[in-house]
Amino acid sequence: MTTRVGVVTFPGSLDDHDACRAVRLAGGLPVPLWHADADLQGVDAVVLPGGFSYGDYLRCGAIARFSPVMTELIPAARAGLPVLGICNGFQVLCEAHLLPGALTRNAGLRFVTRDIQIRVENAATPWTSQYAAGQELTVVLKSGEGAYVADAATLADLAARGQILVRYVGGNPNGSASDIAGVVNEAGNVAGLMPHPEHAVDALTGPSADGLGFFTSILRAVVAA
Repeated sequence: MTTRVGVVTFPGSLDDHDACRAVRLAGGLPVPLWHADADLQGVDAVVLPGGFSYGDYLRCGAIARFSPVMTELIPAARAGLPVLGICNGFQVLCEAHLLPGALTRNAGLRFVTRDIQIRVENAATPWTSQYAAGQELTVVLKSGEGAYVADAATLADLAARGQILVRYVGGNPNGSASDIAGVVNEAGNVAGLMPHPEHAVDALTGPSADGLGFFTSILRAVVAA
């Protein structure tokens, strides 16, 4: 049976089609989910894509957190449904308190868009199992509010519990605390990334195919569950 991965579209989403393509390349079936429908359609996992949900009014992800689809997604995620938030999706997950910390304006107050390197810190999650701990990946970063922040106690807890998913290497592009590029919840099923793995799934169209492992990982995790 083909793994069904829901990809949510909010008003202002712009990477939903890229996320669907990544799911297809990994061998899964992308299932479009509309923000105004409180229905997850029985999917096996969900991706919240990048973009500018609801125009980033108030602050990034603040309105999307209260959308009808999130009224179903939040309890499902707390019950164990695998969820990956990419860029704006990461912001939405933090606003929904499914992940700790917050994303703020980049250091220097400039939008950053370039290929970057990240290192996998935790390869034991449903989203990273096809990588090795310490493996370095070339992916794409494109954000203006991508600086991850949290208080000192939270940062210490994240490190102690293995909740730092990936870190920037070769330079911190946005001022994120502890070079954090992505985190995971304590249960391991909800992950957030500021860089875009869905833009690095094919060496022909991206800087590499290094990002595909996030999508093949979740397909294998669902089959193994």
